[in-house]
Amino acid sequence: MPGAARCVDRVARICTATAIVSLAMGCTHGGKHSANKVYLTAAERLAAIKRAQVWSDTDIASLDIKAGPRGPGAFAPGETVACDYVPEKFGGNSPKFACAVTPEDVAKVRYGRDNGEVYAGVAGTRLLWALGFGADRMYPVHIVCRGCPAQLAEDGHTPQGEIRIDIAAIERKMAGREMESRDVVGWSWPELELVDPQAGGAPRAHRDALKLLAVLLQHTDSKADQQRLLCESEHVHKQNLAQCPEPIMMIHDIGQTFGQANLFNRSSVGSVNLNAWAQTPVWKDAKRCIGNLSASQTGTLTDPSISEEGRKFLADLLVQLTDEQLRDLFDVARFPVKPADHGGGGTTLDAWVNTFRQKRQVIVTTTCPS
Repeated sequence: MPGAARCVDRVARICTATAIVSLAMGCTHGGKHSANKVYLTAAERLAAIKRAQVWSDTDIASLDIKAGPRGPGAFAPGETVACDYVPEKFGGNSPKFACAVTPEDVAKVRYGRDNGEVYAGVAGTRLLWALGFGADRMYPVHIVCRGCPAQLAEDGHTPQGEIRIDIAAIERKMAGREMESRDVVGWSWPELELVDPQAGGAPRAHRDALKLLAVLLQHTDSKADQQRLLCESEHVHKQNLAQCPEPIMMIHDIGQTFGQANLFNRSSVGSVNLNAWAQTPVWKDAKRCIGNLSASQTGTLTDPSISEEGRKFLADLLVQLTDEQLRDLFDVARFPVKPADHGGGGTTLDAWVNTFRQKRQVIVTTTCPS
């Protein structure tokens, strides 16, 4: 009877979680055409972009990068999370699945020892968060999955028969309502030029700093869907979403980073490849401050021109990161654990930290044309 009771309980949890996912689809990209979703007109979306922000002040030196951002749904680094598999299809090519931590909390789990996006997503989001740019929250965890398909059993089974996945990350979206039109999800990088400081939008220094940070990280898959336009205000009803006072333009998916941007967004090159990242210069043309970010088939940001105010703004943020924070950044993201691709090798914490410091120094010591 105890075993039967556990079985009934698990089935109930899965059914409840599946129903919640089905309802939630109307509030996510998967439910883009849901009747429950409120869309902006093209004019409303343009007005929102004109007054959008990309950065907010933060006390960088005080942040615990290893612990990461707190809040609802946060997990400790390396915490073991038990959950029930929920059948749901996600877009993109990297391995991921839905898993119910509780019936009310269906989490998006990215996983895979060879999946660079699991590692890069944690490091990239924590770097954005620490510097004050908008970011989702990603927590590196171990998963114990009840009801998962057998093919997900990367690290064997528990004595109770659940599947273990040791290299995984749970993704929590940045708080806020997505501001979309029926034709556009997210935003493309050229649209940063539409932001108007006279309308209350972010100054060029903030926007160019974000571009240069994308270059530093080698954010190769920069299609519009990888960015999000959000309304953080809790006081704006969804029917009045167009009236959001300070929309946020943020990078939503930053898993193809810490490598080298490439035409076909090959993960083996573009996602957590130390050799590729170390050998990729920050500047394509240092004298004119043209960032070095090769075009990809899906990307909307290529070799951006960076202003002196943008370079200096990012440099002033980057120098506030301590060596301990940088070690924590790559350690909590488990970079040394990722198998090396194409002779990547040398994936020690020191190697990653030293490469980051070298790239930072290039940004700090450059002077851009005024």
